[in-house]
Amino acid sequence: MKKIIYSVLALFFIGNTIAQQTPADKQTTPIAIEGATAHLGNGKVIENSLIMFNDGKITFVGSATSKIARNGTLIKATGKHIYPGFIAANATLGLAEIDAVKASVDVDEIGINNPHIRSLIAYNAESKVVESMRPNGVLMAQITPRGGTISGTSSVVQLDAWNWEDAAIKVDDAIHMNWPSSFTRGRWWLGEDPALKPDANYGINKENIKTYFTNAKSYLESNRKPKNLPFEAMNGLFNGSQRLFIHVNGQKEITDAITITKNLGIKNLVIANAEGAESVAKMLVEHKVGVVLQRPHRNPNSEDDAYDSTYTIAKTLMDSGVTVTIGMEGQMERMNTRNLPFYAGTFAAHGLTKEDALKMITANSAKILGIDTSVGTLEVGKEATLFISTGDALDMRSNQLTNAFIQGRAISLETHQTKLWKRYANKYKSK
Repeated sequence: MKKIIYSVLALFFIGNTIAQQTPADKQTTPIAIEGATAHLGNGKVIENSLIMFNDGKITFVGSATSKIARNGTLIKATGKHIYPGFIAANATLGLAEIDAVKASVDVDEIGINNPHIRSLIAYNAESKVVESMRPNGVLMAQITPRGGTISGTSSVVQLDAWNWEDAAIKVDDAIHMNWPSSFTRGRWWLGEDPALKPDANYGINKENIKTYFTNAKSYLESNRKPKNLPFEAMNGLFNGSQRLFIHVNGQKEITDAITITKNLGIKNLVIANAEGAESVAKMLVEHKVGVVLQRPHRNPNSEDDAYDSTYTIAKTLMDSGVTVTIGMEGQMERMNTRNLPFYAGTFAAHGLTKEDALKMITANSAKILGIDTSVGTLEVGKEATLFISTGDALDMRSNQLTNAFIQGRAISLETHQTKLWKRYANKYKSK
């Protein structure tokens, strides 16, 4: 009986191993893509372009009429479009596979303040969810923990790797915290009025956060004995090497969060979710605070908001000079991350130009995550993380990828879902 069980488990393991796509090999020959419309990610477009890269780096960006020699592999892409790889901010890709299977979920940690918890070491590079991002052009993501007041530390990865070490683009890029709300609702199950009302504990909650950060700063300026791992993990916030992502909604809350953390000496701030950010846009620009918006397909948070406020907020903020990208936090966030370009397309349908909407998930996202020197735009010297689409990549009808590259490596666009589609597409045609 044991032999049978072991045999079945072995077959199951082998089957799952074969099902995974092997990460692409390192680029060994130069590649030139000629004739496509190149969307550079910085607002510029080159018709009939020539993009060349070698050893994983872009070596030429310009017109296909250039006399420069096309060495290595030449890809004719006339009539198609080329884009920088899309970057998903504030995502939980690779931290959970099946929500109903607890053992496959590693999104949050026990405890209130966990700045020392690192999401990267829990990242599953072989996740079937992760591989399903690539056919839509989502080639990089910020892997972010959830829960508690201080959730932990995120890292930025590329989405074609053997393991988390290979995947990492920027290790421990930011610490994430959840700011308290100044409003609360009554517990209806206890007979309390469920209407929204001011939270009497908001001041206490703010003071607790301030005290924790003050204690961390005092510890880091002392002899650091005895060693405090959570406080040690916060050193990057005070020396400027790490960003603090504050997940916060509400005009008052955003104002308090920026004021308190800046007064504590934290240099690099980003606001995530950011309901009400348009009301404090001037403050965001003054303090150089980037914004990670929620997905647009939702109802307004307040009955006083305009019916289309969740669709127009991107334009409002960008017109004010705020650097804006799109985050994935919310219901079904891991599966919905593949729709990142279509969320940008929705913002484009409500005021933004297509190229400005594209910037949200390329150049802006890279800048907010601190990786803009290497990715985010099609520029000479940057990593060749890009893709070719037959049509507009922000339109779900025409975003059909033909080729994709991460760090110059020609990656597979095959996934568990494309295999199932091919398997069943012809099911009834043979009958």
